[in-house]
Amino acid sequence: MNDIEKYIEENKDRFLNELFGLIRIPSVSSVAVHKPDMYLAAEYWKELLISSGADHAEVFETDGNPVTYGEKIIDPAKPTVLVYGHMDVMPVEPLDLWKSPPFEPEVRDGKIWARGADDDKGQSMMHAKAFELMVKTNTLPCNVKFMIEGEEEIGSPNLGKWCEEHRKMLKADVILVSDTTMIRPDLPTITTGLRGLAYWQVEVTGPNRDLHSGMFGGAVANPINVLSKMIAQMTDDNGHITIPGFYDDVLEVSPEERALMAKTPFDLDTYKKALDIEEVAGEAGFSTIERTGIRPSFDVCGIWGGYTGEGAKTVLPSKAFAKISTRLVPNQNHEKIAELFQKHFQSIAPKTVQVEVTPLHGGQAYACPIELPAYQAAEKAYLDVYGRRPLPNRSGGSIPIISTFEQILGIKTILMGFGLEADAIHSPNENYPLEQFYKGIQTIPLFYKYFAEMSEA
Repeated sequence: MNDIEKYIEENKDRFLNELFGLIRIPSVSSVAVHKPDMYLAAEYWKELLISSGADHAEVFETDGNPVTYGEKIIDPAKPTVLVYGHMDVMPVEPLDLWKSPPFEPEVRDGKIWARGADDDKGQSMMHAKAFELMVKTNTLPCNVKFMIEGEEEIGSPNLGKWCEEHRKMLKADVILVSDTTMIRPDLPTITTGLRGLAYWQVEVTGPNRDLHSGMFGGAVANPINVLSKMIAQMTDDNGHITIPGFYDDVLEVSPEERALMAKTPFDLDTYKKALDIEEVAGEAGFSTIERTGIRPSFDVCGIWGGYTGEGAKTVLPSKAFAKISTRLVPNQNHEKIAELFQKHFQSIAPKTVQVEVTPLHGGQAYACPIELPAYQAAEKAYLDVYGRRPLPNRSGGSIPIISTFEQILGIKTILMGFGLEADAIHSPNENYPLEQFYKGIQTIPLFYKYFAEMSEA
């Protein structure tokens, strides 16, 4: 531990400057004008990996943005860790809400302020510098591979194919990722689950044109009324989703993990007050944390139709629309759920309307067993640095590429996040505490140490 702390202290300013150089590249993957910046970021990562100790690094083309790959193989017989991160960031608008330019990083109040400070340039940089530390101090206990992509913020549309094409090159024993959060700065967390997603747009059509609501109201079905009634039928009074077969493949969480989750600090009154609501809602028999982490959910993300302008217009609309999503849990296949939803939703439609369902997006859920040696290695590493055992956390969000890794590469992922909810990722004034940045660099080498020991035992 002392050698790790000494190396970080001697090099921390350089670490920060190297991170700032990466942040200054406006690598926004969703905006076409930033395509050249994606290549600048990829080349930056290539040089960063070489200078940090990689034996080999190169930039690979995909059908979209590039991927930077690097590796150091100290002994083919030893275990291999594959580090995944992403070089792309979210758009920065609205610019007027930023207190400092988003691509000109600043340190204020003990935090780095910039787009990508946390997600995911700051957290990925921790792995590069932890790797450097181990190489320079001759403490690297296993092989390391890096895969840094440029399309995570747009759903990683081309990375799955790239992984298929380079499956042999990417062979490893575990994937290590820092792109998630901790509960508090003093309470480490290992994300053990990510929910999957199925998302649709529905269109309900009644008459062939908008009608006068006085002349036709009461005689012709109103698509907005019908759509509202159909949506209301999708859940029952206990918060259960009513799609036949929806829960058939749901993976139930073990009592041990539920007991550990229950130790997560959570104050329901504070939660409700922060949201300005009187009561929470959801599936009966589960806590709020469980409802957002280990159970599926159903939500209408948008609904529209008819006249929505200023003042009144007495119209019976021809069409109504909604965007609908379900968050899924491990073992639920998003393609199967998409078919079940479409079949059920169309089956409950009255003959007074026509219903069209269009799938928009989907991804599988992911779960990491807490019995996994790599999980236990991460647990010990956090314990050494933070002085307390980390809690397992099932995230309500989705990172679809993580489940894709398991499907294509057959490798489990350990999600060792050091971000905080207060870091405002995806929002103006994204930030990352310096303490978390340096503690990440301190913790990661210990994961390698314990993982190598457990793998060779």
